[in-house]
Amino acid sequence: MSLLIKLLAQRIALGLVLLFMVSVLIFAGTMILPGDVAQSILGQSATPEALANMRRDLGLNDPPLQRYFSWLGGFLQGDLGTALTSGQDIAESLGKRLGNTLFLAFWAAIISVPLAITLGLIAVRYRERWPDKMISAVTLASISVPEFLIAYIAIFFVSVRLRWAPSVTTIHDGMSLGEKLHTISLPVAVLTLVVLAHMMRMTRAAILNVMQSAYIETAELKGLRMFNIIWKHAFPNSVAPIVNVVMLNMAYLVVGVVVIEVVFTYPGMGQYLVDHVSKRDIPVVQACGLIFAAVYIGLNMIADIVSILANPRLRHPK
Repeated sequence: MSLLIKLLAQRIALGLVLLFMVSVLIFAGTMILPGDVAQSILGQSATPEALANMRRDLGLNDPPLQRYFSWLGGFLQGDLGTALTSGQDIAESLGKRLGNTLFLAFWAAIISVPLAITLGLIAVRYRERWPDKMISAVTLASISVPEFLIAYIAIFFVSVRLRWAPSVTTIHDGMSLGEKLHTISLPVAVLTLVVLAHMMRMTRAAILNVMQSAYIETAELKGLRMFNIIWKHAFPNSVAPIVNVVMLNMAYLVVGVVVIEVVFTYPGMGQYLVDHVSKRDIPVVQACGLIFAAVYIGLNMIADIVSILANPRLRHPK
C-alpha cells in the first residue's frame, strides 16, 4: 500500500509542477504579444499622459516577476482579475460560461464513450469482415476531416436544408432541459463524431492486443462464444489504455471545444476566450488559458491514477 501511495503522490506532484510550468509559459506568452494594452483600451487618439496613467493603473510598469507572482497568487485565491475591456470580474463571467462548456462536453461524452466502446467491441468481434472495415473507414474519414469543416457541413444539411436543429446554439437559464438538448444537438453530434474515432480505434487496438494472450486461446478451446470471450476476458484486461484515451478525449472535449463554440456561437469558455483575444484583453486570456491547462492536466493525471490502480504491473515496477 505504501508503494501505491508513493506512486499516486508522484503523479499528483508531477501534475502540479507541470501546471506551474504551464502558468509561466502562459504569462510569458501573453506578455510578449505585440501591441500595447493601454493603447488598445484607450484608442489611437489617447494622449501620452493618458497612456502612462493607464499603464500605471494596470501595473504594466512593475517588474515581470512581480506581476507574475501577483497574478498567480490571485489565481490561487480565486481572484482571476478584472476584464480590461468590460471592467467585469473575470471569475464571475467565467463561472456561467464554464458551466455551459461542461454541459456541452458532458452530453458529448455521455454519447461518445459508450458508443466508442461498443463499436470497438463490434469491430473486434467481426475483425477483417465488413462491419470492422466499415467502422474503420468511417472513423478514419472523421479523423481526416477538420472539425470546423464537419461543423459547417452539418449546419448546411441539418440546419439549413432539413431544419432539424438550430445552427446558432444559444442557451439560457429560462430554457428547459429538453429545449437545451435540442439546441445543442448539432454541436454535440459534431463533437461526438470527432472524438469517437480516436476512442473506438484505441479500444479496438487494445482488445486485439489482449486477444493474442494464451488465456484467450484457452477460452476459445473451451468453446465459449467469441463475444463473451471479448467482453468477459479481453475487455477487462485492456481497460488501462482505453481509460487513457477516454480521458484524453474528455480533456479534448473541454479544451478543444473552442472551435465548435465559435462555429455555433455557443456561450461557453471558448467563445469568451476568442472574443477577448481579438480585444487583446490579457487577464481574460491568461485566466482562460490556465483553466484549460488545469482541466487538461487534471484529466490526464486522473488517467494515470486509474491506470496505476487497474494495472498491477504499474504498481510493481522492476
